[in-house]
Formats: sequence, structure tokens, C-alpha cells
Amino acid sequence: MKYGIIGSGPAGFTSAILAAEKGNTVVLFEKDEIGGTCLNKGCIPTKVIMHTAELYRKAKNASEIGLVADNLKIDFNALIKHKENVITLLRNSMTKFLESKNINIVKAYAEITSDNTITANNQEYKCDKIIVATGSTPKCLNGYSFDGEFILNSDDIFKLSKIPENVLIIGAGAEGLEWARIFNDMDCNVTVIEEKNCALPVADNDISKYIENLLKQRGIDLKTSTTVKKLENRQVTLSTGEVLNPDFVLVAIGRLPLKPEKVNGKVIYLGDTNAQLMLANFAIYQARALLSDIKFDSVFVPNVVYGEPEIAWIGANEQDLPVGSYEKSVFPIKALGKAHCENEKNGFIKVLSYQGNIIGAHIVSKEASALIHQFAVAMQNNIKTSELKKICFAHPTYSEGVYESIVKL
Repeated sequence: MKYGIIGSGPAGFTSAILAAEKGNTVVLFEKDEIGGTCLNKGCIPTKVIMHTAELYRKAKNASEIGLVADNLKIDFNALIKHKENVITLLRNSMTKFLESKNINIVKAYAEITSDNTITANNQEYKCDKIIVATGSTPKCLNGYSFDGEFILNSDDIFKLSKIPENVLIIGAGAEGLEWARIFNDMDCNVTVIEEKNCALPVADNDISKYIENLLKQRGIDLKTSTTVKKLENRQVTLSTGEVLNPDFVLVAIGRLPLKPEKVNGKVIYLGDTNAQLMLANFAIYQARALLSDIKFDSVFVPNVVYGEPEIAWIGANEQDLPVGSYEKSVFPIKALGKAHCENEKNGFIKVLSYQGNIIGAHIVSKEASALIHQFAVAMQNNIKTSELKKICFAHPTYSEGVYESIVKL
């Protein structure tokens, strides 16, 4: 069987590999760079820059733990070079892996021209199955468009030539909060506005409240229930009447799925193009569910917001559950010896359960992106809290917080 796959991001790359490993002939079309948004303009480059920014902030404020750093600064040009080196290394590795599976990579814009035909570079490719994983594009404010100079999106942000002084971020979701913390760590003045009444509105209310307090402690000006009234002449007028003069505006209000203009026949959409959950891990598992025996339930997809401390959750939010239908336990990270050893005392682990089964877990902590998977394993395999309590957790670790968060449930 011959597969035609358009897009080489997490969904397209995974689909191509799995289809080839099953003995199918695979043609992978990519008009830009192998790896899609995640590798080239999203997950990976953001985390590279975030890592340096966090190290800078921690080193500046490390005198209380016996580390004094004089004349510390960020070499922005070197940081960007490092970011590009990481992307190039990973992209080359992905390309070699695809080639090792005898996948035909066509670097061109691809169009579905009939029920079983994809056309690229004026050449037709007959396909038994067509998968579209063309990703998504940043969404802009109604009535405005990205100009690459003052109104920026998540692609434009990587084109900066220097660290800005004043930044306005529109949207307090995952993307907005990650960049807010990056710029704040780099000593920028950061303002974040959010039209909803809380930061990270998709998360559990306790996470939202905790993060709002942390942002304020860091000096980030968070304005909730606030929108843009006017954006003109490099000035921003807010719905409150306040006028701001940032170096630029980063619009982080979500993304829109990218689909081919003309689609004929039965096409399978995966990843952001599918427009369910726009997460790289969700895209990968969509591909695995389609092309392997591994099945999954979107209830068990973990969400992570990076930065210090990390934020992660899985399952139900407390505000969405009927009163009296669950048990709750909250454990403060500052009660862990490991947290004091590393001076990372912010955060908590909150667990929601019903009849001994975990139905939701919410974490603000260092290593939250790793800790959440301990709950994911338990939830997906119906492991009751009574069984988890039998596990011996190493000391001192943040994982001890997993035990402490369920011990009374």
C-alpha cells in the first residue's frame, strides 16, 4: 500500500515512520523544513531560549545559596546561534531516520488533485491513503494582521535581533505565559492581558490562582478581563482605557488549523490540522492510534506549561465536577526536602479522586512535566491510590510528593 503524507511535524513524521515499518511505500511531502512548527518554530526553540533565560535569572539571584555571579549577561547572538544549532542537529537526525526507513521525502508544496493523487513540483503521486498533517498557523486579533515588526506572532519572535525592553503579550494561555516568563527572566518589562478572568483559563482554578500570584511576585503585570480596544501608531489602547507603548506586541491567542484548499476523496487529518487538541504529544498519539495497535483516550493526554516552576495537569478540573462527587488532596511542594535542597519551593500537587481512582491531577512544581506522567500511568491503567501507596519512592525526590498527595485519599 502506498501512503502520501503531507506535513512532517509530529503527526506526519510519526505516521510516515509507522507506515513504512509496516512495509508500506511512503512519500512524505514538506514545503518548509522537516519537523514542522514544533521543531523549527515552536516547542524546541522556545525551550532552548527558556533554559538560558532561567539560568540567567537563577544565577543573578543565587547569592543566598552561596553562588555569586558578577557582570552576568546574556549574549543574545550566541543564544540564537545555539538555538539554531539544536534545531539543525535534531532536524538532520530526523531526516536521516526517515531516509533509513526508505521514505521518499519530497521538499515541495503538495496539493491533493484527485481522490488518490497528490501533485507536487508538477509531478503526480498516486496514493492508496492520504494523510494531511499540515499543522496550524498563529491566530491574530480581529481586524489586525501580523506585520513582523510591531504585531508579532510566535514565528516572528524568533527573528528578534536583540532583547526587548518592554513587551506586551496578548493571551495568558500556555504560549503567552511561557514567553512572559522568558522575557521577564531576561529583565524585560512584561505586561500580559487576558480576556478571560484568570490566567491559564483552561487549567484548574487553583493552578490559575497560584500562577497569577507567582507572575505578580516576578513583576509581570497581568491584566485579566482585559482586551485590546485599539492598536495604532505603535500604541495599544486597552479596554480599560489604559494606553501602552511596548516595543512590540506578541499575539498569543491560539492557532488556526491549516488545511489544503481543495480536498478530494477520503483524507485523514492528524495533528493540529485535525483541530482537536493542538499539542505535539496529542498529534503523535493520533498517528500511533491510526497506524499501530496502541490506542489511547484523550482524557489521558497530559498538558504542560514550561517555565519555572513548570505547570502540568491531566484529567478533570475541580471546577468542572459536581460538589460532593470527589475527594481532594493538596500537598505543598515546600514540604519536600528536595525542594529546599534546590531552592525550588514554589508549587503544589493536587489530586482529585473518586472511589479510590484518580480522576484529575494538577501540579505546579519543578519537574512537573515528569511528575504528571506518574499520574497518567495510574489513571490509564486504573491503578487505585491504595496500590500507589505501596510504591517505594526514592528520597529526596520531587516524586515523594506524588505519594504525599495521595496518602490521605
